Amino acid sequence: MKYKSSTIKSKWKKTQWLLEDSYFRKYVPVTLTFNKKNLSTMLGDYSNVYFKPTGGSGGNNIIRIRKTDGGYQTQLNTKKTTYSSSSELYRELNRFAGKRPYLLQKGIRLAKSKGKPFDIRVMVQKTSQGKWVSTVLFTKIGSPGKVATNYNQGGSIGTFHKTMSGAGFNSAFIQKAESELKEIGVATGYNFDRHYRGFKELGLDVAIDSSGRPWILEVNTRPQVYPLKNLKDRSLYKRVLSYGKQYGRFK
Repeated sequence: MKYKSSTIKSKWKKTQWLLEDSYFRKYVPVTLTFNKKNLSTMLGDYSNVYFKPTGGSGGNNIIRIRKTDGGYQTQLNTKKTTYSSSSELYRELNRFAGKRPYLLQKGIRLAKSKGKPFDIRVMVQKTSQGKWVSTVLFTKIGSPGKVATNYNQGGSIGTFHKTMSGAGFNSAFIQKAESELKEIGVATGYNFDRHYRGFKELGLDVAIDSSGRPWILEVNTRPQVYPLKNLKDRSLYKRVLSYGKQYGRFK
C-alpha cells in the first residue's frame, strides 16, 4: 500500500477550520494574521504574544514577544532584543517576515515539569475502516531558554503521565486530562474530514497552562514520529507503527 495522507501547510486555514466549530472555540488561543493593526490589538490585550510563520514547521522562526516596563522584548531561539515602541517592533517583525505570511497568537504560560516547560503531542490516526483514534500522547519538554519545545530545537521527549506528575498534577486529574485530550484529537480528525479529503493522520500540539487547561496551539498534517524512538519504552512507537501500517506509512 502506498502512503498517502493529505497535507495542509497553512496554520491559519487549519485554525479557521477549528474556530468554525463551537466545540473547539474554548480550546484555541486568540490567533490573528500579522499586520500593524492586529499587532497593536494583541499587544494591548496580552503580555505574551507569539509570532509564527503560517507555513512553518519544527518550531523554526517563531518569535516570542513580551511586554516590558520600557517597551517590548523579542526572543528568537535564545537571542533577545528590546524595542522601545510598538512601531519599532512592527518594522522589525515586518522586515523579518519579508513576503512570508505570519500569525500572531496569544501566548500560553506553559505548565512546567520539574522546572521545564512542556506541551503535548496528541497523535490521531485513521483505521482501515475510516475511524479516527487518538493512539498516543507524549510530551515535548523544552530546552531551557528556548522559545519552542520541539525536539529539533533541543527539546526532549517524555511520557504523558510522568511529565504531568512532574508538573504537580494528581493522578485523578491526569486521567481526566488524558480522556479529554483523546476526545479533542478524535473530534479534530472528523472536523478536518469535513473540510478536506484524504487525511490519515494528524498531530495536535496542545499546551497545558499552569491551571491544567488545554489549548490547541496547532495541528500538524504530517506529524513526525521518529522522536518516539528515543523513549526507553518502545510501546508508544510500536503503537503508532501498527496504525500507520493500515494506511501505508510504515512497511
